[in-house]
Amino acid sequence: MTKRFKEFQQGELSIPGVYLTHSEDETIQLAKRLGEKFAGDEIVYLTGELGAGKTVFTKGLAAGLGLKDINQVCSPSFTLVNVYEGRCPIFHLDLYRINQLDELDTLGWEDFLGQGVIIIEWGEKMPEKLPGLAIKIEIVGENSRRIKIIKRNGESKG
Repeated sequence: MTKRFKEFQQGELSIPGVYLTHSEDETIQLAKRLGEKFAGDEIVYLTGELGAGKTVFTKGLAAGLGLKDINQVCSPSFTLVNVYEGRCPIFHLDLYRINQLDELDTLGWEDFLGQGVIIIEWGEKMPEKLPGLAIKIEIVGENSRRIKIIKRNGESKG
């Protein structure tokens, strides 16, 4: 069952869960509530088509993790990794331009494990997924998004 913004605003977030937002602000607020519950060592795999709102969702997670200015958050499409400081380090990866596994290896992303929250845009490109949250963002209207959040136990992509 899909929960609308007012429903999750008033109640607990449930994982797994499916949520419907109608603006960037609602998407940020949903992600912020989720980020507030993080211990500080989570891995988040974001998926969705170009323009779905993966970076917007990341802004909300960063706000929930205590980043003072979420306008610092931008897609690391060219730098591949951005690091922000909240109540723990936030490692923001973008795999859009990664086409081969050896390119992923050169990022050294494994060094971030256990050091803070790792948020991976285009998470479906990860060949092996460690336990974390898989968040799929779908465009369902001009400003509306369906956001599906599930726990991943770790799996190999093959």
